[in-house]
Amino acid sequence: MTEEQIRIEALERELLQLRQQLEEAKASNIAKETFLSNMSHDIRTPMNAIIGMTALAKKHIDEKARVADALNKIETAGAHLLELINGVLDMSRINSGRMSLVSERFALSDLLHETMAIVRPQLEQKGHRYTLSTENIAAESFYGDSLRIRQILVNILTNAVKYTPDGGQIDLRVSESMEGELCRLCFVCRDNGVGMSEDFLGRIFEPFERVNSTTNSKIEGTGLGMSIVKKLVEAMHGTIDIVSAPGEGTEVTLVFPLPVEAETVQTEALRGKRLLILEADEALRAAYRQYLDGQPLDYQLVSSAAEAFAALADADIAGQEVHALLIGRARQDSGSLFDIARYLSRSFPALRLLLVSDDNWAEIEYRAERCGVRGFLPLPFFRKSLLKGLNSLFADGEETAGAAAADLEGMRILLVEDNFINREIAREILSSAHAAVDEAEDGLQALDRFLSAEPGTYDVILMDIQMPVMDGYTAAGRIRASGRSDSKSVAIYAMTANTFAEDIARARSAGMDGHLAKPIDINILLQTLRQLRR
Repeated sequence: MTEEQIRIEALERELLQLRQQLEEAKASNIAKETFLSNMSHDIRTPMNAIIGMTALAKKHIDEKARVADALNKIETAGAHLLELINGVLDMSRINSGRMSLVSERFALSDLLHETMAIVRPQLEQKGHRYTLSTENIAAESFYGDSLRIRQILVNILTNAVKYTPDGGQIDLRVSESMEGELCRLCFVCRDNGVGMSEDFLGRIFEPFERVNSTTNSKIEGTGLGMSIVKKLVEAMHGTIDIVSAPGEGTEVTLVFPLPVEAETVQTEALRGKRLLILEADEALRAAYRQYLDGQPLDYQLVSSAAEAFAALADADIAGQEVHALLIGRARQDSGSLFDIARYLSRSFPALRLLLVSDDNWAEIEYRAERCGVRGFLPLPFFRKSLLKGLNSLFADGEETAGAAAADLEGMRILLVEDNFINREIAREILSSAHAAVDEAEDGLQALDRFLSAEPGTYDVILMDIQMPVMDGYTAAGRIRASGRSDSKSVAIYAMTANTFAEDIARARSAGMDGHLAKPIDINILLQTLRQLRR
């Protein structure tokens, strides 16, 4: 081959590469234009609901039911809008290389419970049947970024909900297998929804792609979800596989290799204790037997409130004290679990009540504690989480029923926030829970308020981050370094819209105890503050 022929072939290869790059650029531009069109539609949809419902609420301000309905719809639209914005921001940070992961200890039971608390309202709205099954669960605590794993699971489950017609079936199977020193934590999500074509499966992880990319689609979203999922899974050295066909549903398999925490649970506090377990679900009854057989305690399983009352009466006559009652799912003829708890706490004041539920504890905590419930065990539970829940219940033996007040009376809070509206919202939330609230408009004011007050004045400081004069990180660091007797003990929580992993890590390094994301979730805020009292 002559030099001229070699040169021509090289030019042809370069030309072919340029054509391919041009086609890819055109396809990318088309996808981005489609994305912008979709985003214009999808962002305007909840914004229209927020603006329209606000106008209706103002117009019917004296009609309580109309206003309440409008506020509920504004809340739903606002949550959806926030989800859209978060997706765009996540993708931007991933593409710019500014995404970072954290490695913190987390419990599998908490991860699954929190995931389902987020997804369950959507499942119920579409009338889907849902099952969660577990296999070979030996390791229960891991080190990794549980926030990102939960984000991935929520995205996969939410897609299953969206693309499955009403009344469908969605199953999540969780299993474990050891590989050297790492545990391969596997999640398999299966639905019987519309499925996907082979052509779309080849593009599913590309940014801005959706199963139906027209603005007429009833499925709203950025089209960034699966692209973000893919990048997050790869960043965790995991894998994701998808099997699907039109009309045959979809199966998504996620595997995360994670370090395991070697954890032992002491059971001495359970020795000699007698438990009554109210549970009608056969799978959960089997789990209790599996995890409690061989432990240094006695237990009895019943399936209805009537059986529980009879068992307690029999034990009382026999002089055998029942130390705790675990309230799970009862037969339908048993009435409300809260009514059962209220009756039992009044009839047997010394009986410790532990609620076992897949409900969101933040939403039911106030009502449960008012009914005498002393503890909460989230579903699903495993051996260690069950034993730890029982240990915690008996460790509070000196506490009288209902002593853990559900409000914040007596708690003094320094609220640091430069935005007047945000400050007003937080003040109203905290004041309605009977907390005493002092306010500061920037970090320097907060530092002055703290240093000029008597040591021990403040129980908690809720600190915004981006403020004029002095930011929240600096203020927190100066408070911790002030040398006062309460400078290390006062709780400081970041309350900010900076919600990425590096923001949370920076708050920790500045000496803060935790991080509350804006927009503030009222239940999470109050739950966090209540836990500080205990």
